[in-house]
Amino acid sequence: MPEANDQPLKRALSTPLLYFFILGDVLGAGVYVLIGQVAADSGGAVWVPLAVALVLALLTAASYAELATKYPRAGGASHYATRAYGPFAGFLTGFCMLAAGIVSVGALARGFAGDYLTAFVTLPVALVAVVFLTALALLNARGIRESTRANVIATVVELGGLAIVVVLGAWLLLRGDGDPGRLTQLGTAGQGAAAAVLSGAVLAYYSFVGFETAVNVAEETRDPRRSYPRALFGALLTAGAVYVAVGLAASAAVPTGTLAASSGPLLEVVRAAGGVPVWLFSAIALVAVANGALLTGIMSSRLAYGMARDGLLPAALTKVLPGRRTPWVAIAATTALSMLLALTGSVATLASTLVLLLLVVFFLVNTAALVLRRDRGVPGHFRAPTVVPVLGAASCVLLASRVEPQVWLRGLIVLGVGLVLAAVAAARRDPERAPG
Repeated sequence: MPEANDQPLKRALSTPLLYFFILGDVLGAGVYVLIGQVAADSGGAVWVPLAVALVLALLTAASYAELATKYPRAGGASHYATRAYGPFAGFLTGFCMLAAGIVSVGALARGFAGDYLTAFVTLPVALVAVVFLTALALLNARGIRESTRANVIATVVELGGLAIVVVLGAWLLLRGDGDPGRLTQLGTAGQGAAAAVLSGAVLAYYSFVGFETAVNVAEETRDPRRSYPRALFGALLTAGAVYVAVGLAASAAVPTGTLAASSGPLLEVVRAAGGVPVWLFSAIALVAVANGALLTGIMSSRLAYGMARDGLLPAALTKVLPGRRTPWVAIAATTALSMLLALTGSVATLASTLVLLLLVVFFLVNTAALVLRRDRGVPGHFRAPTVVPVLGAASCVLLASRVEPQVWLRGLIVLGVGLVLAAVAAARRDPERAPG
């Protein structure tokens, strides 16, 4: 009789569905709010740090492509770190991913209940957050195919909104209201061009994270060896092209100071151009937020399932629905934690640590790709040139060096909790592995 942790997940994802899964997760709510902050840090040429961030993201993505096709199972980065370094590093990696994912979903739930929704109706934040997260959990539990099909529709809507920004920016330039000179302006009053680009790239990098969540559904992909690299690189390059185009349009259409001062910078392009109702962008933003929360919720539940199957979390999290074969206990547990964060409002104090936590994860993934080169894994898997994971690990260190000290302080507290729990998990697991 098979053990609970031997129950397989249903292979239902095709290459196009996986492509839209990754693209939808990358094209989340971040791009609708980050352009202004990137402009404040880098200057008018917003497209430059966006392009730099794309290159840095592709380095780590190559390591993910190698490991996901080599070990196509739920658990993702935690599973790779466990194979490379043992259960201590595996738990710490998974803990960082779970912390980032759960906080992100809670933050997005509060974001959904905020200003964008009040353009249509005013409701208590707590009520909206509970209903919103419950609906997402039910869709997640219904099945990976249904969830990713909903994501395809949402991703098309998100892309449509960004396409509107690009078209309106071009229209502003054609009618002579924009300023193409801003497209070459790099640097701020306090930083030169190089330092400004790097500072902007740290923020822009957040716009590209999300690609790492797809490794947690590799086990539910029909042919991960072929599908995953194609979907991953295709989605990142698509997102990069869209982001650069949006950066060009926004900086040329709207003064840098106006972008930097706005919490809805892309809405400034809409206002400057006219012709598109403001409420339309509120609706698109709500779709983007909901889609990002759905996909991050899928990642968190699959990661919890995979860590439990590796013995790093309670075995109850490996239980799956008999018919749907979705990890319902993991979905319920991660949703409950996200709901708690959304209701308490403590998300704001942790949100700025997400990038730092993910950089820790990405560093471990890049180095794990090198350590595990001696293991053949699945025959014919994707293999990145050795220099790529080396550069990927170095890029994580470089970006982490640009993170502000107060963010490091909060991040170290979260990492400290993870280290304690990782030590406990490793101590509990070692006797189980000892020969009897």
